[in-house]
Amino acid sequence: MPYLSTVNDLVAGSVGGAAQVLVGQPLDTIKTRAQIAPKGMFKGPMDVLAQTVRKEGFFALYKGMASPLLGIAGVNSLLFASYVYSKRIVSPFPQLSLKEIAIAGAMAGAANAILASPVEMFKVRMQGQYGAATDKKLRDVAKEMWRDWGFRNGVMRGYWVTFAREIPAYAGFYTAFEFSKRKFQSNYGDKVPVWALLASGSTGGIAYWLSCYPLGKLRSVADKGLTYINFSVDVIKSRIQLRQTPPTGKPWKYMTNEIRMVIAESGITGLFRGLSPSLLRTIPAGASTFAAFELTREFLTESTGA
Repeated sequence: MPYLSTVNDLVAGSVGGAAQVLVGQPLDTIKTRAQIAPKGMFKGPMDVLAQTVRKEGFFALYKGMASPLLGIAGVNSLLFASYVYSKRIVSPFPQLSLKEIAIAGAMAGAANAILASPVEMFKVRMQGQYGAATDKKLRDVAKEMWRDWGFRNGVMRGYWVTFAREIPAYAGFYTAFEFSKRKFQSNYGDKVPVWALLASGSTGGIAYWLSCYPLGKLRSVADKGLTYINFSVDVIKSRIQLRQTPPTGKPWKYMTNEIRMVIAESGITGLFRGLSPSLLRTIPAGASTFAAFELTREFLTESTGA
């Protein structure tokens, strides 16, 4: 029955998402703090780790986990279900080409941004607190954003930047995962071992970040005419979501302005802050996500016959 298949995708996506958060949160905190910290606060990712543990304790690395953990069921359920549905739209045949996988992944990423944006906004704002007596709890942050800015400028702050990140990121994510998985299937058949799923998930996770960090070419006005720069949309997203006030104007314009500010503060390298912990994080996080999803989906399919 079609509805049972959808339910299986939703449940498996929730399990995969929870695994991703639990495994990857410490490195995600390091990544986010590297992106949003004031200039000179940290020397690099390792200094973020050392200062965070020394000043706030080990569990500060899990700061902001409540938001994705509470929302990840919805986020990953939407992601995996959208991906499965998108594959059916792209092709009526079960075995898609890698090009078709990329299109389906991009479609799933676009849908996923709807829930991923508010979940990540709350997470970033929690991670941007450094253990002061005035630090707020998640419920206080949520109340404040809703009270002061409402749904569009508060809860959904950073949506268009998230949207711009998710499309290429998940095109790369699913393409790399399927490519790796098919290579293993050529040797082991349809029942690939768990370690192969872990490796495929890790490959997909690395492709996710490599696809969205150098997102593309963005035109910006420099002192000497027009230049083109590769930029990290994830850095821009984190900064916009942490702002005290919402961005104004067209998304393209305020993204451009934010990029100029980053370059003025830290140079071109500032646009790639947090890339190394992102890549390190994605290996265990991507592996656990896909392994949990695939194993749960297989179990539910055998149990329900859908």
